[in-house]
Amino acid sequence: MKTLSRILASIFLIILLLVLGLFITGNEFLVKGVWATYLHGEKTATIDDDRFFETRTVAANNPEPWPIHKRYNAVKLSDELNSTLQESESVAFVVVKNDKLLFEQYWDGYSDTSHSNSFSMTKSIITILTEIAIEQGYIKSWNEKVNTFLPELEGPYANDLELWHLSTMTAGLQWNEHYTNPFDITARAYYGNDIASLIYREVPVVNKPGDTYNYQSGAPQLLGLVLSKATGKTVSEFASEVLWSKIGAMHDASWHLDNKDGNELTYCCFNSNARDFARLGKLMLNYGNWDGNQILDSTFVAKAGHGVGVDYYGWSFWIYNDLNTPIYYFRGILGQYIIVFPEKDLVVCRLGKRRLEDEDNHPKDFKVIARESLKYFGY
Repeated sequence: MKTLSRILASIFLIILLLVLGLFITGNEFLVKGVWATYLHGEKTATIDDDRFFETRTVAANNPEPWPIHKRYNAVKLSDELNSTLQESESVAFVVVKNDKLLFEQYWDGYSDTSHSNSFSMTKSIITILTEIAIEQGYIKSWNEKVNTFLPELEGPYANDLELWHLSTMTAGLQWNEHYTNPFDITARAYYGNDIASLIYREVPVVNKPGDTYNYQSGAPQLLGLVLSKATGKTVSEFASEVLWSKIGAMHDASWHLDNKDGNELTYCCFNSNARDFARLGKLMLNYGNWDGNQILDSTFVAKAGHGVGVDYYGWSFWIYNDLNTPIYYFRGILGQYIIVFPEKDLVVCRLGKRRLEDEDNHPKDFKVIARESLKYFGY
C-alpha cells in the first residue's frame, strides 16, 4: 500500500507540475482543451462541446412554427444521399421547399430540438449581423476602418483594414488556420479565456488587406468585437433583437464565450437545431425578407453569394458553381451546412459529426448533398 501511495503521489505531483508549467508559459488554455477532448474520449472539438464553455443565450422571443409542406417526408432519400449522410455521421437533415418544411430526418438520438455547434457557419451569421448593424446606423458602412472601433489593433497595415476585408477573408492577418496543432493560434482562440487580448496581442495586420484571399478565423472574430463596440450590446443580445426573434426561431440559441460575462466566439460557436438554422437559409433565399418584413437589404444578399478574389468564397458564404444553378452555403468544419438554392426556392440544412475530404474547395459530402437534393427536392 505504501508503494502504491508513493506512485499515486508521484503521478499527482507530475500532473500538478505540468499544469503549473502550462500556466507559467501562458499555455493554460491546454488544460481546458485536454479536459474537453482527450479526457472525454475525443481528439478534437465536437458538436456537443458547449457543455465545456460558458455560453450566452440568444433569445427566441417570437416563436413561429414552420408551415408543413403537403408532401412532407413523402420523398425517400436516394441510396447515395442516405449512405453519404450515414458515412459522415449526420445527426440532422432538413429540407425547406417554398418556405415550408418538406423533409426531415435525425440520427443518433438527435431530434428537431437538439442543439449542436454550427462552428464556422457562425462566420456567415456574424456577417449578417454586421450588415444589419450598418443598415440600422450603428456602423457607417463596410468601408469603415476597423481601428475606428478597435484602436488596439496592431501591425504595419492596421490603418488599412476595413470591415469588408474581414467578411471576405482578405484581411491580411497574422493567423495560421490550423486545427491539429494544440499550440497554434486556432486552439488558443477556442480554448483560451480572453479572445480580445489574444487578437490584439498576437494577430497583427501583416499583409495589405484586400489583396489576397486567406481563410482566417481571426477575421470574423474581429467583426464580433467591432459589432459589440458599435452597438454597445453583447453580440448575443443584438442577435436576439435583430435576427433570431425576427425569423421566428422556436428555441433559444446559445453562443460560446471566452469566459463568464466575456466575449462571444464569433468565428465558430453559435448553437442551435436544424429547423431553426434552416430559417437563416430562408432569410437569404428571400433576399432578406421574412414574411413581409425586410430584415436584411436585398442588394447585400444578392452580392453575398458572389466571389471576392476567388470564385468559391464571397461575403462569408461558400459558393458552388458546378450544378448549372446558383448555390451558396453556410459551412462548418464538421459538415455543418445551410445550403441555399435561389432558383429552386430550396433550403437544405445538414448537421453532423464529421465531413468527408475536400475536392476542389468543397467537401465530398457537400457535393453529394447538393446534387441529390437538387435532383429530388429541386423540382
